[in-house]
Amino acid sequence: MAGSCARTEILVGQLGLAQLAESHVLIAGLGGVGGACAEALCRAGIGEITLVDFDTIAKTDLNRQLVALHSTLGKSKVDVLYERLHDINPDTIINQKHLFIDRTEAEAISCNKDLTFVADCIDAIACKTALIDSCARNDMPIISSMGAGGRLDPTKVKISRMDKTENCGLAREMRRQLRNIHASLKFSVVHSTEIQIKALPHQELTKTELTPTGRPRAVNGAISYMPNIFGLMMAGHIIQEILKK
Repeated sequence: MAGSCARTEILVGQLGLAQLAESHVLIAGLGGVGGACAEALCRAGIGEITLVDFDTIAKTDLNRQLVALHSTLGKSKVDVLYERLHDINPDTIINQKHLFIDRTEAEAISCNKDLTFVADCIDAIACKTALIDSCARNDMPIISSMGAGGRLDPTKVKISRMDKTENCGLAREMRRQLRNIHASLKFSVVHSTEIQIKALPHQELTKTELTPTGRPRAVNGAISYMPNIFGLMMAGHIIQEILKK
């Protein structure tokens, strides 16, 4: 990827490129946020990427997710994103994990000494809580995505510490969950300070979606650019943290 990294090298130098190439980032959840994060990391020259998701691509993903095309409907998000990233940079090591992150898997991820950073782009609160708590207890660097749904204003997106967020219902619930298990709140999150727009009724999305564990999953309105902005900002944060070392 020597030629394609020339613009990056101008910015970060040969040492910076080497630091990125020696890094291994795991992305948990490959929806709008996770897909954009993974692609930005790959294009920046991260040497190894692990993709984790259990889901397949649905028609409702077409408005915002990089992996969602009419030709990919019904396919595994992990498989489709693997092919896309491999086409961008064949030299990147890409690991595929088709699984749902529970407490056991979260613990295994946080104890993996080969990992440099974890990007939490999961929707399910219980899974996010398990992964964040495990990473905090095992000193695994992590950044977590809060709610991108129900927002339109890109200028309101920011990165802050978990205990410093504003106007984010998901962050409030996550804090409650984490405090209940005495977990740390001293980690970075990307979130929006925009007050969430109330969901309008929609005939195709009125039924409650369920996670693989049978729990209800919220269906929020989403615009094309917002989850991708979240993912790109997460990638930027991760890259800057790696380069600081």
